This record gives sequence, structure tokens and C-alpha cells, in this order.
Amino acid sequence: MSKSKPKIRKFNRIIRVSIIGISSSLLLFLLFFGSVYLGFWGKVQNKKDLANIQQSEASEILDHTGEIIDKLYKYNRQSISYSEIPKHLIQALIATEDARFYEHDGVDKYSLLRVFFKTILSGDKTSGGGSTITQQLVKNIYGRESYGIFSLPVNKLKESIVAKRIEDLYSKEEILELYLNTVPFSGNTYGIESAARLFFNKKTSELDLKESATLVGTLKANHSYNPRLFPERSQLRRDVVISQMEKYDYLTSREANKAMSEPIQLNISEKNTFQRQYFIDLVKDKAEKILSDYEKPDGTAYSIDEDGLQIYTTLDLDQQKLLENSVNNQIAHLQPLFEAEHGNTPPWKNEELLLKLAKKTKQYDSWKTQNLSSEQILDSLKTTRPIEIVKNGKSTVLQLSILDSLSHNLKQINAASLSIDPATGKILAYVGGADYRLSKFDIIENAERQVGSIFKPVVYASGLKHGLRPCDYISAKEVTYTNLDNWSPQNSSNEEKDPYLNYSLKYALTNSINTVSVKVLEKVGIQKTIRLAKSMGITSELVEQPSLALGTAELNMKELAKVYSSFANQSKVPELYFITKITSKTGETIAEFNAEPPQPSNLSPKQNRLLLAMLENVVNKGTAKRLRTTYGLTQNIAGKTGTTQNNKDGWFAAVTPKLVNISWVGHNNQSIGFKSTRLGQGANTALPIFGRLYQKMTKDSQFDSVTKAKFSKLSPQQEEAMDCVNEKRDGFFKRLFSDDDDEKKFDKKKEKEKKGFFERLFGKNKN
Repeated sequence: MSKSKPKIRKFNRIIRVSIIGISSSLLLFLLFFGSVYLGFWGKVQNKKDLANIQQSEASEILDHTGEIIDKLYKYNRQSISYSEIPKHLIQALIATEDARFYEHDGVDKYSLLRVFFKTILSGDKTSGGGSTITQQLVKNIYGRESYGIFSLPVNKLKESIVAKRIEDLYSKEEILELYLNTVPFSGNTYGIESAARLFFNKKTSELDLKESATLVGTLKANHSYNPRLFPERSQLRRDVVISQMEKYDYLTSREANKAMSEPIQLNISEKNTFQRQYFIDLVKDKAEKILSDYEKPDGTAYSIDEDGLQIYTTLDLDQQKLLENSVNNQIAHLQPLFEAEHGNTPPWKNEELLLKLAKKTKQYDSWKTQNLSSEQILDSLKTTRPIEIVKNGKSTVLQLSILDSLSHNLKQINAASLSIDPATGKILAYVGGADYRLSKFDIIENAERQVGSIFKPVVYASGLKHGLRPCDYISAKEVTYTNLDNWSPQNSSNEEKDPYLNYSLKYALTNSINTVSVKVLEKVGIQKTIRLAKSMGITSELVEQPSLALGTAELNMKELAKVYSSFANQSKVPELYFITKITSKTGETIAEFNAEPPQPSNLSPKQNRLLLAMLENVVNKGTAKRLRTTYGLTQNIAGKTGTTQNNKDGWFAAVTPKLVNISWVGHNNQSIGFKSTRLGQGANTALPIFGRLYQKMTKDSQFDSVTKAKFSKLSPQQEEAMDCVNEKRDGFFKRLFSDDDDEKKFDKKKEKEKKGFFERLFGKNKN
């Protein structure tokens, strides 16, 4: 037998095995492709779906005059047309991302096969890439889903199928326009226009070659090539883009060298709408809930991000800007004082606390899943890197560790402020936090904080309702309640008080006397006071404890806004609202809303007017008098300051005939407060927010209808009821027969006051 025959047979076997292997692989690929094409791995957009891409329009949020507050896109972006995109930017994109863009039909078939064979057959997870601009567009618009180990090949195949369909429907120019309007850039921006405005503070059409190349360079890795965080790395990447442009003859060598010889010069935009974002989020959430009850004429659901809707709101954008400015100024004033007051051992330098916070981060969880030791994690937490932070209201980049960043955020105080029309409940201005970049938590919508002395008007209102008068006198003497663990409420001043001194209710509220407030609550009864509070708009649970008189209740700012609106609105409580109408892009009304009729509280209008007069006295002569002395406000204004335990929350509630404002200043971490009442009291922290706001409104004639409005006049009987001296001292017989001891029991269940013979004779507890 010839020696060549075994070799021939062996060769034939190899050929057969190869053919079988290739055929099997091809069959496997075809089956896999077919399963994706037929939708076994999830929806693959058809041409009907894709035809609507270009028709997608942002919805607009409008203020009460129709002025645009913001636009809502699927992503936070600003769209532009192809004609506004510089030629050199298009060239940079194609040279870097898809050199054969004008030649292919949406898919680079060689890359597709490479991904399939290397990823599936060889298990090479690094073999991905090679997506065309059209495929990247599909990913930008529709995202990717997880399919375990098959995620990459499935998503790549879906993108290739959809990309070919897009190429059949759209021109190359339209595809480039769609891509550049949806692709994510550095700095959490979407679309070239948003990126151009953020990094260079100019329109896309104004970008020069170097700036265009810088932004295109970030597409490879948004974070790693962020020109603000990593300027040197970003410049190297920019030069790669310019070199690619030279390679594909978009630039001469001279032009390329000249461009690469110049450094990147950023001009970061500091346009501050970071307080407005709380309201925008609120509107979007509410609008989506409203629209879930409606369908478009074709039976499909409305999309707030794509259907070009108009959402009309009650917000006054001009007043909103003034309130934002006022909050900014107050935080800028307080922040350095707050930090200095904490000295050398502030909580934000407590490593134990910082580590506790670090353990709640996603990064910490990621390290734990990688089985890193505690020492390794701690080293990582202390490793510095460029981090963008907000300092004095502006973004800046510093070399910080994660612990440093947590420390920085922990020392930031926060503020929130809400203005409404007391007659209708319309929200006029809304600042849910000091800076959305620092914290996305909306204080107005979500927080319940101790309210301190701004709850006292409810207690005094209950007193008026149940027979007390502004000129009734109550002892200011501090008392220890033996049945309440020897609880002894004290006044803010530590000076020695005359034990026989009595204050009028008017004076006690004006100066926020704690001991009198507790005794008013005791006289009326806790349950009666709670019932009145509920009728005024408070929905949170109120614990039946005497400390309620001092504002230990934790309430939401919207509840407080309703209570104080009732004082301005003849004891009628409005329902708060902020969306008036939603229309389609062609102008048809989808949903419309009007103010609900305000509901009367349990306080009579006459009693309410007396209480309002007492709150006017707070501004004229009491804890809020700096509105007169510091801010020069002469209008009709009532209000109440509030400060909670350990100066953790500072409050001010302002009441004018046509505007109610509730302002709060504090810290997101409720274990941290101001060190002194001098700095942390509501009169110093929260009151100035309203003071500056109303000062600016007073100088602007467009707000005359608000700032020049007046409360109804007191009747002669009401003026007489308010006319009294502030304090009285017990006479000889009163001191002789009084049993107002230093210690007593607090009757929490008292609903009706029983008077004995000596009380009627000597006026015991009438004072």
C-alpha cells in the first residue's frame, strides 16, 4: 500500500471535520440570529417604531404666564438640526468612530462576525466593539438589556438588525443628527449641544476644531476622558481624534499639528437651575400619574419625554428666580459661619462617622462583592482622585478621596422654601433644596422635620377657640410636671424671672414664651388642640404629649403652608396644587385642573382675625421684627419664627394677604445642628430667605398686587381685645391664695376646665 494513501485519508478527514465544524457554526449562527430576529430575546423595533424617532418632541413645562421653565426629553439634552453642526465636528466623529460610515448600510459585517465567533465560541469578552455610528444610535435610543453571558452578542445582533432598518428609513445626515442629539458625553450630559454649553459655554455651531475634537474624544469613555476631571488624558485623546482626521484626509499635517500644539481651554457654564430641578421632578412625576389615565387618539399611552406636550403650572418664574437667589445668598452667608462654629472637631472630620456613611455607597458594595479585605477597602476610600464637587454654589474639581468627598458633603447645610397663594393653594415658587447636585432629596415633598415654635400659633388658636383672649394673662413661671418624668419646659432666656409675673397671650406668642405655650395647651386640652390642627390641614400624626406646645411634632412643609394659609384666608384651608393644564402638541386639552374650594377650619373667622393680629405683632415687635429693622419691610406681614431642639431646624412662616412662605434651614443629617441658638435660630437662618425675597418683590412693580395688598381691618371690638399691657404682676391676695407651685401634674386628658369657689373668687389660673 502506498504511504501516501493514509496521508490522503487523514487530510480528507480534516477537510470533512472542518466542513462540518464550519457548517455547524454557520447553522448555529443562523439559528441564533433567527431567534434574535424573531424576537425570542425581546422586542426588535420594526420600521413603524423607527419612523417615529424623528417625530419625538420634548414636552415643555410652562409657568403661569406660558413662559418655559424647562423641557423634558427622554434624556436631559438639547436638540439641534444638522445644519447647526460644524463640518469639522462631523469629520472628527466619522474619522474616529466609523470611517466607513458613508459606505456601509448600517452594519460592519466583519465586526459582527468577529463578535459572534470570538465572544460565543472563544469566550473572549474583550472582543466586542466595532459598532457603527448607526448601531451606536440604536443603543443610545433603546439601551441594552441583560441576557447573562449572551448579553453582548444578543444586543449586538439586535442593534445590527435595527441599524439596517434605520438606514432604509433615514438619510446619512439624519442619522448623524439623531446620533449627536442623543449620544452621552462627559459631565452627565446628553447630546452635543448640552456638552458644548457645559464645557465651552457656547453653541455647537460656535465650536472650533479643537473643541469639537475634545468632545468627540470623550465618546470613547465619558468619565476617563472628561476634560474637566482629567485634562491631560483628555488632551491626549483629543490629539488622537485630530490624528485620525489627518489620516482620513480631513486635515493637512500643518492643520493637525497646529491644532495639537494648543492646550484645551474650557469655559465651564455655571448656569444655576439646580434648585429649580426639584420642581421639575415634581411636575414630571405628577404629570406622568395624570397621563396614565388618558390615551392618545390612536389608543397608545402618552409619553412625557417624546410627545411634545405642554404642561402648564401655577409657578411664577420671576418669583421663583428671586427665591432661588435668596436661598443661594443665605446659604453662602451661613455656611462659613456654621463651619467655623464647629471648631476643630466637627462631625465631618469624624472618621468613624464617615466610614459608616461610606458603607452605604454603591462603590463600597462593589468592593465587597470583589471580596476585598477591610484594609484594601479602607485604602481605596483614602485614595485621592479628581472629583467634581459643589463649593460655594459652584462646581469645582479637587483631588479628593471618597472619604474627603463624603466629608465635604456632610458639612453642607441645606435650605428649602415654599411660596403659595393662600386663597387658592397655587404653588408660586418652590425650592426643594439648596442644590440638586449635592442632594436630590426634596425637602418640601418628602421630609418631615420638627417644627419648633411655628406650631405655637395652632396652640394659641385653640386657646382663642376655647374661650381665652389675647389679653388674658398666664404665669410665665417655670413648672416641673411630676407625672411627666419631671419635665420642666424652659424659656430661651436663662435670666432669672419674677415668679409672680404674668404675660398676656398676645405678648407670649409675640416673644415665643415656652412656659406660657405649655400652660395654654394644658388649659385647652391636647385632644382639642389636635382636632383643630387637623382641621387646619395637618395630616401627620400628632402625639398627645404636652411637648406638642413647643413644636416637637414632625411635619411636612406643605402641611405648614396650609395652616398658615388659613390664617391669611379667613380660616379657610386651601388644597395645594401646581399643574393647571396639560395639552397635546397640537393644542388639544388632555387634562385641566382648577383650585378646589378651600375648606373652613374649626376656628371661626373672628377668632382667626385675632390670631392673625397676634402674628402681626410677632413681626412688629417680636421675634420676627428684623423684617422691619433689617429688611425695611413696611407692608402688612404676619409671621412666626421657630427653632428646634439643639438648633437642628430653623423655621420661618410668613403670612401676607396674597402670599404665604414657609422657609427652613438645617442639615440633611438630623444628628447635626448649629452649635448655638444665636446662629441657628429661625430668626437668623430661615427668616432672611423671606426677607430678601419680599424686599426684591417690593422693588418690582409687577408684584404690586401682592406686596401692596392689606389684611382686613380689625373691628372696634377686636382692637379693644388686643389693647392691653404686655405683663402684669400678681397682687398681694393673688400671691397669698395662689397654689401655682413649682411642681404639679399635667392633665393630658382634660377636655373641660372645672372652676371651684376660690378660683372664681380670686381668679385662680385666670391671671
